[in-house]
Amino acid sequence: MEDRLSSLSEEKKNAVVNAALEVFGTNEYKRASTDLIAAKAGISKGLLFYYFKNKKELYMYIFEYVMEKVGPRLLDRHFFEITDYFELLAYAADKKARILSSFPFLMEFSVRAFFTSREDVSEDMNSFMKNQMDTMFVDYFKNVDMTKFRKDIDPKEILNMLLWLTDGYLHQRMFYTDTVDADELMRQFRKWSEMLKRIAYKEEYLTEMVGRRQKNERD
Repeated sequence: MEDRLSSLSEEKKNAVVNAALEVFGTNEYKRASTDLIAAKAGISKGLLFYYFKNKKELYMYIFEYVMEKVGPRLLDRHFFEITDYFELLAYAADKKARILSSFPFLMEFSVRAFFTSREDVSEDMNSFMKNQMDTMFVDYFKNVDMTKFRKDIDPKEILNMLLWLTDGYLHQRMFYTDTVDADELMRQFRKWSEMLKRIAYKEEYLTEMVGRRQKNERD
């Protein structure tokens, strides 16, 4: 990603990024004010639009910036040591939740990024996410044992189903409460993963996992 803010000091760059995360994270895209972003960042609106020709460019920059910042912190050494598909998903989800919770307004921005249907940026977001998903699936799951899946199950479809469930949950929560409880989202994600595992894995691996779980409970 081209860093449009590379000429700014690190302090000023962080101020712009955090201001944009806050305003985009707490408002619908169309209602997010660039005047407010500039004011919170401590810069003029003219300077903001020196770096970005419009609000859409700023939004996409912030989204890609977040993706690049979260990715390296997620992909630690242990990540690539996990060989079970659902264990890897659980580890990644837990770690991402911890990362998101440690940055002001990053959780809110990430949730609203899922909630951009019919917004001016939705087409660009969908295109970006599709390209990212194709690349991420190959890179992230390269050490996973896919032989555990039944022959009639496509592992990528399982991932898509989990994303659809998450997207539906986020839409519902934003519709009714305008907030998302990260811990509750994680509990729901684990529940969905367990359900899909029972559908997707061969019987012998399910039996083996149940046996391990019972042994751990006895110990």
